[in-house]
Amino acid sequence: MEMLKGMALLLLALSCFSAFSLKAPNGQKAMSGLANAAVATFLVEALHKFISGNMLGIAFLGNVGNIVGGMGGVASGSLVMLALGINPVFAIATGLALSGTGILEGFIVGYTLSFLVPIIEKCLPEGVDVIVGVVILAPLGRFIAEVVSPLVTITLNQLGEMILNASNQSPILMGLLLGGLIKVICTSPLSSMALTAILGLTGLPMGIACVACFGGCFANGITFYRLKLGNKSKTISMMLEPLTQADIVTANPVPIFTSSFTGGALAGLSAAYFKIVADAPGTASPIPGLLTPFAFNSATTVALAMFFAMIGGIVGGLIISTIFVNIKAKKESRSLIQA
Repeated sequence: MEMLKGMALLLLALSCFSAFSLKAPNGQKAMSGLANAAVATFLVEALHKFISGNMLGIAFLGNVGNIVGGMGGVASGSLVMLALGINPVFAIATGLALSGTGILEGFIVGYTLSFLVPIIEKCLPEGVDVIVGVVILAPLGRFIAEVVSPLVTITLNQLGEMILNASNQSPILMGLLLGGLIKVICTSPLSSMALTAILGLTGLPMGIACVACFGGCFANGITFYRLKLGNKSKTISMMLEPLTQADIVTANPVPIFTSSFTGGALAGLSAAYFKIVADAPGTASPIPGLLTPFAFNSATTVALAMFFAMIGGIVGGLIISTIFVNIKAKKESRSLIQA
C-alpha cells in the first residue's frame, strides 16, 4: 500500500509539472529556468561538497559546494525570470532577496513576478522603472516566498517521506518503477534534476534515481544508434545529457521513452539490490548520477551497481530497439509491396 501511495503521489506531482509546462503561459521556458537552477546549485553541491569536500577532503571546494547548495531559491528565482525575458537587474534583485529559501519557492516567486515586471516598465519612465522595480520586487518576492514556504515544505516532505517508506518496504519493485519513471523524466523536457531537487529525495530513492539515469543512458544510446536517429555526435550527447537532443526526442517519443523506461527500470533494480543511497537531491542525470553515489557508499559497491546498471541499460536498449527496428522494416516492406 505504501508503494502504491508513493508512486501515485509521484505521478500526481509529475502530472502537475507536465501540465504546467504544456499549458501555463511560458511554462516550458519557466521549467527550463528551474532545470538550469538545479544544475547551477545542486550539481555543484554534489560534486564539490560531497565528493571534493567530504570524500576527498579538499576543504575549500567542500565549502564552495556547501555555499552554492544553499542558494537554490536565489538561483531559481533569478534564472526563471531570465528565461522569461525579464530585465537582468530585476531578476537578480528578486533572486538575491530569496537567500535561504528553497528552489521551488524561488520558482514560484520568479514566475509570479515575471507578470508584474512588464506593468512596471509600461507605467514608469525608463530609468525610473528600474529604481522603483527593484525596490518593489525584492521585498514582494521575499514576502511571497515566506507565505508559500510552509505549504511547500509540508507537501514535499510528506511526498518525499512516502516515497522513502515505499522504497524501504519494497526496494526491488520500487527500483524498477522509480528507476524507469525517473529515467523517462530525465529524457523528457522535464528535468529529473529539477524534480528530484524539488522533492528533496534522499537515501535509497535518490540512489535509484542516480543509478537509473546513468544506466538508462546506454539504452538511449543504443536506441539512437540502431534507429539512426542522429549522427555519432548526437548519440553521445543524448547519453551525456538528454536535454540537448530535445528536438529528436520530441519527434520520436515512443521508442525513446520506452527504451528509457526499460533501461532505467533495469538499472534501478541494480541500485535497489546493492542498496545504493545518495543524500544529494537534484543529481539525477547521467554524469552526476554516476559520481554522486561514491560520496555515500563504498567504492566497490557503487562500481558493481554501476556495472550491472550499464548492463541493464544495454539489455533494455537492445530489446526495445530490436522491436522498433522490426516494426520499421515491416512498414518499409509493406510500402514496397504497395508501390
